[in-house]
Amino acid sequence: MLCKIGEVEVWRILEINGPFLTPEELFPTAGPDVRRIVEEHVEGGVCVRSGRLILPVQGFLLKTPSHTILVDSCVGNDKTVPGTPDWHKRSDTRFMAALTAAGVGTDDIDYVLCTHLHPDHVGWNTRLEDGRWVPTFPNARYLLPAADEDVQRARHADLYVESVLPVIEAGQAELVEAGHMLGDHVTLVPTPGHTHGHVSVKVKSGNHEALITGDAMHSTVQCRYPDWHFIYDADAEMAVASRRRLLEQASETGCVVLGSHFALPSFGHVRSDRDAFLWEDRLWRKS
Repeated sequence: MLCKIGEVEVWRILEINGPFLTPEELFPTAGPDVRRIVEEHVEGGVCVRSGRLILPVQGFLLKTPSHTILVDSCVGNDKTVPGTPDWHKRSDTRFMAALTAAGVGTDDIDYVLCTHLHPDHVGWNTRLEDGRWVPTFPNARYLLPAADEDVQRARHADLYVESVLPVIEAGQAELVEAGHMLGDHVTLVPTPGHTHGHVSVKVKSGNHEALITGDAMHSTVQCRYPDWHFIYDADAEMAVASRRRLLEQASETGCVVLGSHFALPSFGHVRSDRDAFLWEDRLWRKS
């Protein structure tokens, strides 16, 4: 177990932890010193050999008193992602092994909650069975941001055909808006910008609270530099505004922050520091 938020257990479901793109590629407006800054703020965050940022791909499993919820389903196997070779046509057992280690099987998931519809957040929505894409979690309701589904349906690209449409056709999908509540402990928080329908996830139990960022942030260095644009944000300025709101909320409440792509251990706290913020990991070590 990664941590406990009141009565809610949080488990990390890690699929990939390796180099992705260089800091210069990921943060194109950050200036010529971006690599040095990232290295100063994220210990071991840049691969020495390749110069690329180490970017985990992971979901979070929430065990509430009422439901078992998977937040984001990572890349998956056999998926068509030619633009990212490490994600393309994978055949790997790590994601499923992590679920097993958390004491959960595919039949045990009540909800799959996708923060947005990008390849590394929807992949295990489905699996390939006898040449057909079928829902991986047969008893789950899949909560998909409605605005993102509109965009992906219009594109009708591999992502939609392989990882979204099959759960809709199976009658297991719910198109939801920000503010949607899932039981007594989980609420979708609007953080548009990375995609227009992007949501982060608030977990609350008693006096304890956590925020799962999704892709509102990709690195803890963005606490100090929240105005840095990220290469894959659909609306960079909207993403900056959402990121700042999320960081302000986290610093005001003192909640646990779980970063979907933050360098491991990927969880800690945020506190305000003049016009920016500081990241402190779960052991309260400043970075």
